[in-house]
Amino acid sequence: MAHTKTGIDAIEKTLQKTNQWIRELDAELGWNDPHFAFQALRAVLHHLRDRLPLATVAHLGDQLPILIRGVYYENWSPTREVPRVRTTGEFLGQLVVDFPKEYNLNALRMARAVITVLRSHVSEGEIRIVLANLPPDFSVLFE
Repeated sequence: MAHTKTGIDAIEKTLQKTNQWIRELDAELGWNDPHFAFQALRAVLHHLRDRLPLATVAHLGDQLPILIRGVYYENWSPTREVPRVRTTGEFLGQLVVDFPKEYNLNALRMARAVITVLRSHVSEGEIRIVLANLPPDFSVLFE
C-alpha cells in the first residue's frame, strides 16, 4: 500500500480531484487565486442547486468528487421549495451579492467558468438534464 498523508485512499483521491477542479477553474478565470476560485465554485454550485428539482440535485451531486459534493450540499434542505422561475440576470445578481468586496466581479464570466469545469467532469447527459430544469435563458451560461 502506498503511503498517503491521511492513510485513506478515498480521501486522498477526493483531495486530488478537488484540487484539480480548483486549478482548472482558477486557470479558466485567470485569477491565480485558488481560494477565490473555490469560493466561486461553491457559490455557483449552490445557486444552481437551489434552482433544481430534488432528483436533479441528487443526480448532479452523485457525479461530483466527494469533497465538492459536501460543499454542494452544504446548508441545503431537500424539503425546500424550488424557487419560481428566475432569470439569468437574477442568478448573476445573487452571485455579485455573494462577493460584496469584489467591485469588478464579472459574474457571467465566473458562472460560465464554473460550468465549463463542471462540463469537463460531469456527463453530457447530466448537463443536459440540469439545463432542461433551468429557465430557458440560463442556456447563456452553458455556451
